[in-house]
Amino acid sequence: MINIHKLSVSFGGEELFGDISFRINPGDRIGLIGKNGAGKTTLLKLLSRSIQADSGTIAFEKGIRTGFLKQDIDFEKGCTVLEETYKAFKELQHIEGQLESINKALAERTDYDTDSYRQLMVDLNEITHQYEILGGYHYQGETERVLQGLGFKRSEFNNSTETFSGGWRMRIELAKLLLQNNDVLLLDEPTNHLDIDSIIWLESHLQSFPGALVIVSHDRMFLDQVSNRTIEISFRRIYDYKKPYTQYMVLRDEIREQQLNAKKNQDREIQQTERLIERFRAKASKATMAQSLIKKLDRMDRIEVDAEDHQVMKVRFPVSVNPGKIVAELKDLRKSYGDKNVLDGVDLLIERNSKIAFVGQNGQGKTTLARILVDDLDHEGSFKLGHNVQIGYFAQDQVDHLDGDKTVLDTMIDAARESNRSKVRDVLGAFLFSGEDVDKYVKVLSGGERNRLALARMLLEPINVLVMDEPTNHLDMKSKQVLKQALVRFEGTLIVVSHDRDFLQGLTNKVYEFKDHKIKEFLGDIDEYLKTRMVDDFRAIEKSQKAKAESSNNERKNNYQEQKRIKSLKNRISKLEKQISALEKEISDIDHELLMNYDQTIAQPNFFDGYQQKKKELEKLMEVWEEETEKLEKLSNNGT
Repeated sequence: MINIHKLSVSFGGEELFGDISFRINPGDRIGLIGKNGAGKTTLLKLLSRSIQADSGTIAFEKGIRTGFLKQDIDFEKGCTVLEETYKAFKELQHIEGQLESINKALAERTDYDTDSYRQLMVDLNEITHQYEILGGYHYQGETERVLQGLGFKRSEFNNSTETFSGGWRMRIELAKLLLQNNDVLLLDEPTNHLDIDSIIWLESHLQSFPGALVIVSHDRMFLDQVSNRTIEISFRRIYDYKKPYTQYMVLRDEIREQQLNAKKNQDREIQQTERLIERFRAKASKATMAQSLIKKLDRMDRIEVDAEDHQVMKVRFPVSVNPGKIVAELKDLRKSYGDKNVLDGVDLLIERNSKIAFVGQNGQGKTTLARILVDDLDHEGSFKLGHNVQIGYFAQDQVDHLDGDKTVLDTMIDAARESNRSKVRDVLGAFLFSGEDVDKYVKVLSGGERNRLALARMLLEPINVLVMDEPTNHLDMKSKQVLKQALVRFEGTLIVVSHDRDFLQGLTNKVYEFKDHKIKEFLGDIDEYLKTRMVDDFRAIEKSQKAKAESSNNERKNNYQEQKRIKSLKNRISKLEKQISALEKEISDIDHELLMNYDQTIAQPNFFDGYQQKKKELEKLMEVWEEETEKLEKLSNNGT
């Protein structure tokens, strides 16, 4: 499909990668990994033809269609969710315009016997047929299915895109890509800002995607579920193995170990040979043998050990002063955005040295409460901070508040105080900004580098309480682990909002679940929370429908049966979606054949009967999917 040959790219005078070669084949699901700034997003831009390489070639098979999910998205103002998503079907919308124009002309004209009128009828028939072939009669239903899978409610379809946050607008852009008939999908951090329900749905959808995928992600679970091949960019070269992420990391360690052992043996052989050469050189009778040994060394293929990047952040969050026993107290706290009620009657007592996780679906109020705790949002009800409380806040959109026209160094100096200005360069070095890196403009930094800069700025303020909202977005795997260890060692109070199970494990001693405008406390870390809820996967927490507490054995039995029905419906819907995707692919392939080889295609025996049968089957599946989805919505609503 796509052949990459000896590709080299430099950025800001620094080579990102050089002479890399690989091929993307049909069915490849590539997880593209590497440290922040290694060139992952740059490689996606090259594959999407957004930028040009310094040298090398990228050859695309004729007619290959690529879709690229970027991290930065611009939306046209004034569009609803549906209107924006329908832009995925530009050709169909153009045909709809033609049909509307022809039908209008036919309705207005009365010269039924003229050639021009008959030509309109011919055009109407041909364009209608083309519209049908391209899926014009079911694209709206498919759009609604994908939007619902990504977390949108039907009641939100006609809302303006401007009323949604950047994370929700990213979902709209992702929906457009999934609806387009692309051969290759290039996805840059697709799970950022997605809640667990949407991640699970996306995993299922991508598993049935018939084309090729290239995904940049730092979500290990997601990569393990979706990918079947891993390409790592490290030290300006690539490592390419047909394994998902976790299996790849094990294999890479095994290969490095084998290389190290082989190199030790070779080095020992080389040393012995060199000693013999030195000994034989002094003797005329052995000169020929010495020359033979020298040629042997020259011919030897020297074993190289794959370079391993051990450079990581050095993060430590020192506690400024010891606060009082009560860090914050909330009573009957309420927050609404217009008519939308987010938090209602929340009571919360945060004690010194607590390590708290906020979990729950997007839109349930986690970020809202985090902002209230740092006095960044108005609210109703009582909220008091304790004595000597000094809060450091990492906002979900923290990196968006950095000034792109400032350098890394200037950004830090502007945030520093007189007492710590002299330590700015040391702090930057700890966050992997050294040498000329500090003179880079913020606008040229990668998402992960901006995240690291935002974390570094936090250290310039006195803190004894950390409130962190999705701090791992854009961070690479190693940086996530380093940040986690720093937070484990932090001796103050921690409140963290995250959907990342790996990140939360062993980090917190208390979990608050946000649901239906309320919060519920679970003692223990995230694993204890999972056990309490009798689920073995963090993703199932936000996917499941928790029934109300019941006091009798009969009620508990009814609840169990209801949960079984919900699970059964979800499995049924998932199977239907896979059947629908597969059948749509079959119909799309037939439609393509009709457009390319019409006469030969229709000449096949019983072609039209089979073709119409597939379309009827698709309509039936869509109807069943809609019925099952409505059942699930009703059951879920009853459960809440």
